[in-house]
Amino acid sequence: MSDLVRFGVAMDRALLADFDRRITAQGYENRSEALRDLVRADLTRAALDEGAEVAATLTLVYEPEVRELVLRISELEERRAGLVVSSLLVRLDADRLLQVMVLKGRGQELSELAGQLAGAKGVLSCALTPAAALPGAARR
Repeated sequence: MSDLVRFGVAMDRALLADFDRRITAQGYENRSEALRDLVRADLTRAALDEGAEVAATLTLVYEPEVRELVLRISELEERRAGLVVSSLLVRLDADRLLQVMVLKGRGQELSELAGQLAGAKGVLSCALTPAAALPGAARR
């Protein structure tokens, strides 16, 4: 017996048309696939917000000339080694570096790390993106 459950959703015709255009452009074959992805993304965001253990990425774009910032990022990576699983640094152009950190930890810890970097001088953008709630991780 399948665990698949069918249910109906009522929505405004114009909203549904916009949704259909968007999911078609993204390559979804049907609404069910798109809705499953939306639900998974929302549940992962909720897990982050509730303090559960999650995998996430922290994406920074910053100015390499701000020496204190480069040192601060290195220091935070070292101090938070348990959270930072991996890191990739790419020079976008002469004035900007892009750094992507793969993180694993409790939502609050990841949010704190992002906050410590987001407001630093020289940071042009900082985005924490939850990727997956980790199984068996109890929420605090």
